[in-house]
Amino acid sequence: MSDSASSPAIVIIGSGFAGLGMAIQLKKHGFHDFVVLEKSEALGGTWHDNTYPGCACDVPSHMYSFSFELNPGWTRMFAPQPEIRSYMEQTADKYRVRDHVRFGSQVDAIEYDDGTRRWNVTLAGGTVLTPKAVVSGIGALHIPSYPDLPGIENFQGTAFHSAEWDHSYDLRGRRVAVIGTGASAIQFVPQIAEQVDDLVLFQRTPPWIQPKPDRAFPAPVRKAFEKVPGAARALRHGIYWTLEARAVGFTIDPRLSVPMEKLARWHIKRQIRDPELRAKVTPDYTIGCKRVLLSNDYYPALARPNVEVETSGVAEVRANSIVTTDGREYEVDAIIYGTGFKVTDALNDQTITGRNGQKIQELWANGIEAYRGTTYPGFPNFFTLLGPNTGLGHNSVVFMIEVQIQHVLSCLRLLQDGGGDAIEPRPEALRSFNDRMHNRLRRAVWSEGGCQSWYLDEGGVNRTLWPGHTFEFWASTRKAKAADYLITK
Repeated sequence: MSDSASSPAIVIIGSGFAGLGMAIQLKKHGFHDFVVLEKSEALGGTWHDNTYPGCACDVPSHMYSFSFELNPGWTRMFAPQPEIRSYMEQTADKYRVRDHVRFGSQVDAIEYDDGTRRWNVTLAGGTVLTPKAVVSGIGALHIPSYPDLPGIENFQGTAFHSAEWDHSYDLRGRRVAVIGTGASAIQFVPQIAEQVDDLVLFQRTPPWIQPKPDRAFPAPVRKAFEKVPGAARALRHGIYWTLEARAVGFTIDPRLSVPMEKLARWHIKRQIRDPELRAKVTPDYTIGCKRVLLSNDYYPALARPNVEVETSGVAEVRANSIVTTDGREYEVDAIIYGTGFKVTDALNDQTITGRNGQKIQELWANGIEAYRGTTYPGFPNFFTLLGPNTGLGHNSVVFMIEVQIQHVLSCLRLLQDGGGDAIEPRPEALRSFNDRMHNRLRRAVWSEGGCQSWYLDEGGVNRTLWPGHTFEFWASTRKAKAADYLITK
């Protein structure tokens, strides 16, 4: 990539794990003419935005981190949000990434100029950057999803999403409704249940939950990870293969997940004595169809006398209450939405225009897809990290991010070696890759497990998850194949 007098050669959008990792690897491989555009005023992406009580990762920390920057100092097996964000900030400082970051830079539109063969990246406020390449690292978990409830605009109490937690609102002594039972809710519900007077949890579909093997790492253990060569790496490898084993039941045969389901059922039986409550929280779909969650304190929180699990749908939201479809009315002071994020919408709502004025939505007329989750025909030098079908239900997405970063770097090397200035996947490569992938996905638990999840688009097609083991993705994706790409000069 040659320098430009008016703009950096490469624009990275987002400073979460994806953007941060891309920036570091660009510097390592000799690409220094780039900028990172971050819409907020701090690094971290989702780990900056989500600050709800109990926020933590549900993948062990030694795996949910960069392979090139191990952290022997994790205080727990599953680190809390402040510690993860601190790790990201320290990593950014170590590799001098902040020198490249422009905070408060919201990207409004990205448009390819066929004449200049550059991208026009338009920021809120009107500034336009004209890089040769764009790497989108915005991920999928950054646009909160709100339920469409009748009368929701009439509520006069306090309401907020878990990803936009209102820390100024004192929950003590309040009557609180929580809507949603996803990964965030099972973390914050136990934290707030002890503070509120009454909590009603509106549950549409119960999740499968397993015990969380969380434990603190004492100082001597952390010291050993730091001083003993290979100790932290060995733990990371052990965690990786343990998590990877779970994919067998998800992608090959659901019967292989029977031990996982037995453990989850035992967890319910052990922590909930009330048979009525136990029935409410026991799923009726195959484990793995929705994300399997980890918690040691969620079920005990539901069993508290001031907590009620409501499984009827919401018929209406009134000024100070919620009415269910069976006529029950709950007076509430606050509503907290634990309803996750707009995953497919986060991709589909972007304003991205490629060659000859083609909108990304036109390319996706039959469904959101990419070549190896990273590149798109008709969109030269445009790359996404954590794009379509690169999410995971069993392991660390940071691993997938690193594989995609290597793919992007190999594309840039193909440009350099070939003397070209634009690279994009061939349409036949995109079609072949996605046809093979979706043939596998149709047989996977996410499509055949009997549930609806955010993994699926409105047509019931999985546009979110990778259908196999992560080492398969690594082996097939880390290096771009010249035959699958069109390079122009």
